Amino acid sequence: MAASDMHIPAHRNFLRHKLAQELRLALVVLAVLALLPLGISSPYWLGVLIVSMYFAMLSVGWNLLAGYTGQFSLAPAAFAMLGAYTTGLAAWHWQIPLAIGLPLAIVVPGLIGLVLGRIVLRLSGPYLALTTLAFAEIARLVIYNSIDFTRGDQGLNVPPLVGSHVANYYLFLVALVASTILVYAMLRAPIGRYLLAIRDDEIGAASRGIDVVRAKTIAFFVSCAICGFAGGLYGTFAQLVSPELGLIAQTGIVIAMVVIGGMGTLVGPLIGAVLVYVASEMLRDVGNIQMIVFALLVIVFARFFREGLWGLARDAFAGRRAAGSTAAREAR
Repeated sequence: MAASDMHIPAHRNFLRHKLAQELRLALVVLAVLALLPLGISSPYWLGVLIVSMYFAMLSVGWNLLAGYTGQFSLAPAAFAMLGAYTTGLAAWHWQIPLAIGLPLAIVVPGLIGLVLGRIVLRLSGPYLALTTLAFAEIARLVIYNSIDFTRGDQGLNVPPLVGSHVANYYLFLVALVASTILVYAMLRAPIGRYLLAIRDDEIGAASRGIDVVRAKTIAFFVSCAICGFAGGLYGTFAQLVSPELGLIAQTGIVIAMVVIGGMGTLVGPLIGAVLVYVASEMLRDVGNIQMIVFALLVIVFARFFREGLWGLARDAFAGRRAAGSTAAREAR
């Protein structure tokens, strides 16, 4: 057996341990979110947290593709828009109940992503980013200009799924938990190891017999489905969807959330989404300065702290634990 092959089980066990640790911490973050309505009665701030969980779902979906597969898409907001319009158009034109419309918000963007993925995922680097950007803008402009069908920039009314902010809060929380566990299950499965191998060395992964295009397409399909479902849920909460959901600025916010929270981790997108969106609301009164602040933070974190806030917290904890172990040994 080659020396490199002997290290494969150990490396696999390390990855599983790392994923399990991140899942536990992600569940802790989600548990804290579950307790927040007990101390927050303001409908405004509950609404802010609901929207932050919407962005957290987009971040989880985009992180699967960019953080774990190394494929830089610029279309997560566009797929959220497609999910929102799938649910809204089904209810508006054909009176399809939300019990069917919301699953369609998973299926339709997922299938579009599957078709698009088979076309664009043979590309890489800036070509993939530019192709997905072009798709996002085309989708948004088609919706914007199809006034007779989508009502264009007037927006499309969507019926509510539940009647209160608290009910919406826990509905989004359950969806976010499900999205996080789905990504964790994928990463624990063989497909997860394939995705990580593709991220680290796509040519090497192909040389080891991995069907690179197929694995990337599966990741793209799941990512698009998560974003579509988030958009469908958002439509039932806001009760209005518009082409603004698909603006490239919305994708920029998602990227900032993942980079600041920690790309390629389970817990990073959750932390980043909540902190960035809540902070943006707090800075809203000072104009557009929040976009400048977040842009600068993305540059700093991308350059110096590749694993974001989660990586900083983990390293600080590891350093403190090492210092404690050293002090204990010296005391003996």
